[in-house]
Amino acid sequence: MTAAELTRRIKAKALAVGFDLVGVARAGRVDEADRLREWLDRGHHGTMSWMENWFEKRVDPRELVPGCRSIVAVGLVYHTGEEGPGPETARVASYARGEDYHRVLKDKLYALLDFCRELDPEVEGRPFVDSAPVMDRYWAERAGLGWRGKNTLLLNKRLGSDLFLGELLLTAELVPDRPAADHCGTCTACIDACPTDAIVEPRVLDARRCISYWTIEHRDALDPERQDAVGEWLFGCDVCQEVCPWNRKAPEGSEPRLQPRAGTWPETLDDLLRLTEEEFDERFADTAVERTRRRGLVRNAAIVAGNTGLGSVEALEVAAGDDDPVVAGAARRALEKRAATVA
Repeated sequence: MTAAELTRRIKAKALAVGFDLVGVARAGRVDEADRLREWLDRGHHGTMSWMENWFEKRVDPRELVPGCRSIVAVGLVYHTGEEGPGPETARVASYARGEDYHRVLKDKLYALLDFCRELDPEVEGRPFVDSAPVMDRYWAERAGLGWRGKNTLLLNKRLGSDLFLGELLLTAELVPDRPAADHCGTCTACIDACPTDAIVEPRVLDARRCISYWTIEHRDALDPERQDAVGEWLFGCDVCQEVCPWNRKAPEGSEPRLQPRAGTWPETLDDLLRLTEEEFDERFADTAVERTRRRGLVRNAAIVAGNTGLGSVEALEVAAGDDDPVVAGAARRALEKRAATVA
């Protein structure tokens, strides 16, 4: 089978298993290694020390899969057009409303890998979804799926930026696609709208200023200024995507496993403030929210309660007596803000 025919059939299968985008890039060392090193040296990754690990593997996929010659990059729309779920009016990033995307994409990528082996039993490969040292957006851009917007997220003219990305690293020789062109132009909507000025320059994000980082990756106490800046965001933040012109007419995704699930989120912020470890595991074990753990989510609930007036004093008092000092500290500050407002 020729490389062109193999490429055609793999792409067709990727769409058949449910991906919305698929493209191919030639494997090699990324040409942005120095830029990544500078970003790390500037501390823009915050406490995400894992981003410093396996640097050579991160910048050269051939270190991850020996003999890798091609990268099949895929995209899956997660936009649903629905606000929920989430307690009361606290906000949850749209990507976290359904089943954990790592599971969804990996199931599809493994099916695609099995198909590749049926076509050529000698093909070796390995799927990746956001949990290994692979530069997802770089390879998606190189494979023609879209371009990296000024908020650093991948943008597609037809599908916008509400996209999950994954890769299948293969030893097969495939026909690469042309890299996508940049269509942001002079627009700075995402930079202008970021409530914490986390986009320090076009395509450079300082995670230490980002609400998504604070509410998901940083699980220790937040200083008062950052707590105030979190606003009503309980998990993640969608502001830079909500203002992007390319998302105005983006279609909704059709993957059933990514649709919002009733019953996952408690109905009120009080329920979250009283959430036990066991209840957290029961509700969120197979969702992306598991990432923040019980400590992070209940801490965030207390912060949102302090910022918005949602939640009762009684529930905050329960959280203020929590065994976890991070949760208790956030709840005590929320009570102080509540008392100051009343006074």
